[in-house]
Amino acid sequence: MTANVAVETTPEIPLWNDPSHPVSARVDALIGAMTLQEKIAQLYGVWVGASANGGEVAPHQHDMEEAVDLDALLPSGLGQLTRPFGTAPVDPALGALSLLRTQTRITSANRFGIPAVAHEECLAGFAAWGATAYPVPLSWGATFDPDVIRRMAAAIGRDMRAVGVHQGLAPVLDVVRDLRWGRVEETIGEDPYLVGTIGTAYVQGLESAGIVATLKHFVGYSASRAGRNLAPTSVGPRERADVLLPPFEMAIREGGARSVMHAYTDIDGIPSAADEKLLTGLLRDTWGFDGTVVADYFGIAFLKTLHGIAGDFADAAGAALTAGVDIELPTVKTFGAPLADAVAEGRVPESLIDRALRRVLTQKADLGLLDPDWSPVPPAFAGADLDDPDALRGTIDLDSPANRELAREIAEKAVVLLANDGTLPLAAPRRIALVGPNAAEGTAVLGCYSFPQHVGVQHPEIPVGIELPSLAESLAAEFPDAEITVARGTGVDDGDLSGIAEAVDTARDADIVVVALGDRAGLFGRGTSGEGCDAESLALPGAQQDLLNALLDSGTPVVTVLLAGRPYALGRAVEDSAAIVQSFFPGVGGTRAIAGVLSGRTAPSGRLPVSVPRGPGSQPATYLGARLAQASEVSNIDPTPAFGFGHGLTYTTFAWSDLTLDTEQAPTDGEFTVSLTVRNTGERSGTEVVQLYLHDPVASVVQPVQRLVGYTRLELAPGEERRVRVTVPADLASFTGRDGRRIVEPGELELRLSASSTDARLTTRVTLTGPVREADHTRRFHAEFTVED
Repeated sequence: MTANVAVETTPEIPLWNDPSHPVSARVDALIGAMTLQEKIAQLYGVWVGASANGGEVAPHQHDMEEAVDLDALLPSGLGQLTRPFGTAPVDPALGALSLLRTQTRITSANRFGIPAVAHEECLAGFAAWGATAYPVPLSWGATFDPDVIRRMAAAIGRDMRAVGVHQGLAPVLDVVRDLRWGRVEETIGEDPYLVGTIGTAYVQGLESAGIVATLKHFVGYSASRAGRNLAPTSVGPRERADVLLPPFEMAIREGGARSVMHAYTDIDGIPSAADEKLLTGLLRDTWGFDGTVVADYFGIAFLKTLHGIAGDFADAAGAALTAGVDIELPTVKTFGAPLADAVAEGRVPESLIDRALRRVLTQKADLGLLDPDWSPVPPAFAGADLDDPDALRGTIDLDSPANRELAREIAEKAVVLLANDGTLPLAAPRRIALVGPNAAEGTAVLGCYSFPQHVGVQHPEIPVGIELPSLAESLAAEFPDAEITVARGTGVDDGDLSGIAEAVDTARDADIVVVALGDRAGLFGRGTSGEGCDAESLALPGAQQDLLNALLDSGTPVVTVLLAGRPYALGRAVEDSAAIVQSFFPGVGGTRAIAGVLSGRTAPSGRLPVSVPRGPGSQPATYLGARLAQASEVSNIDPTPAFGFGHGLTYTTFAWSDLTLDTEQAPTDGEFTVSLTVRNTGERSGTEVVQLYLHDPVASVVQPVQRLVGYTRLELAPGEERRVRVTVPADLASFTGRDGRRIVEPGELELRLSASSTDARLTTRVTLTGPVREADHTRRFHAEFTVED
């Protein structure tokens, strides 16, 4: 079907290709000139894999999709290319050449010359062979440092943009609600403010490089029952509004994210992919989002196959379009022939297709893909001879020294010292016993969405592509004069006890034991952490606790080191370890960062983005619990953590003093300022993280006992002190009231200036006065920290 619309053109260029016209006019003209099939083609992707020799991409086959005939599809156009770099190990330069040639084929095949948007995963770095593997998002949260995450995302974005990628499927803004969930490693933490600020910084960095950031998973994915992946979610509207939604709202309003991915979740019987109130009413009409909504992979088809709200794929396509989903990923399944047939039969109005298409084409115009001078040649190929693929091999470096230095900086800032009896830093030990399943394993620093663990494991014949020093190698470099003996003891999850006796003998012959425990990242049961690798309990996997207990009985001091995707209950090690060092899949610089903390070359400055449980079976529990969620005499389960959210030790000491409050009363639409002095009272430089928690003792609906509303990092030399002023808007006390509106109530509030959720250093109270006030999506998100000399 061709629309009979008069299209304004110049003799040289169609209106839609003319950048002198407003984008809206260009898009309207293009839509008016397209057939139904051409419109629909812009609304789906095809999963491809780059050619290892630089040829055109080939369709990637997946067990959840049928074969795709590119020759049949491309004359109508193509909306997206799914993961051209992230599907198989390919030299980056040849991958870029393959993408270039494929874009040339796509633009040549459709009569409007529209290229596809190429998207990739970038959860912990560009998920391509040979690209830097940065720390996972849980480590981002542990830094409490948005600036360094903003710089990391910008670096990731520049690498992606250089090879022709337009869109990144990150960050994950799900707030942890159950530590058993396998995807905890992909999250930033258990607090919505921390998730929101760190996630927004990532968005800002990625978007600054010209990459479309995609927020996921919207919304509620992390709140699944029993921590199971892709399981039913039970949250009320208040938990959704006050815990799960704020990070997305912040990243859209302050980060400028241009895409959102719906979650697989259904909440109270409504799947996110078919939730018009969520994807249109809240996201667009209330928050003002004007970007694209993309499907989580196969999520539209799931409306039929998993959720059972659609009788066929045409119904699924119609439900998703009605709700506000614009693009089907990863490949065409419901938005192809089923959607075309549904329009022809009158089951889906063409106006819904036009609505989604307008958003898709507007984004393509903003990316320059409709401009007459658009070229498929990416920036990395400036001046290159594209006719000689062999000469291109190895010419694009996605793991530059600058990248690795930035990855190291983040890893160092993310290492959390949980406990220390004075053993750390190690003072030139003569004999070190390095024990554990992660002692000599280079990939122990990688999360499940790193390329080597996500894709590389399926290609064992291909080198890993990046340097991944094991902890054994990094300790040998850190302590060159020490005799280091390595013993595996047991595997990550094999339950093997046969090596424990040897490990204990090794420990008894050493001055210090470093035991490296934790996870192996994987997918769908192939690991102990990662997508589809959920845990029945928070006991250490396999026989690791047996190994740890045996080492604690050896008589040699034990430093427990965790390389993991989630925190685990450590049993008696909480009290009996000489020290405990927690690292969440810290990336290429991770083992060196840990070694630096052990030696004292680096001062630990990380803070926990999630609480460490005391027992293995107390989930779900987070520090955000209300009073009824705390330990009590009427339950035998104690959810009190071993180490609370925000906890982290240093190699120095700090004194907090001189708390002042500018006013004891402020109106519900006002603000107030608290000030304090922080002094380094130790003998070496260190970092203190000042955390501001709000406690609302009386509210019209049940509130968490406390919640984080602000933080700042202070780096202080020995004897140095700084005055910290915090201006707190009353908006930060807002919550969702009984009628579903976000409100600020009058009454007394307690402000806790804390080193962690379990370590309040200074407290003060302020009273909000005046009427109950509505605080909508224009409210202020932040307390303003000012650090004075």
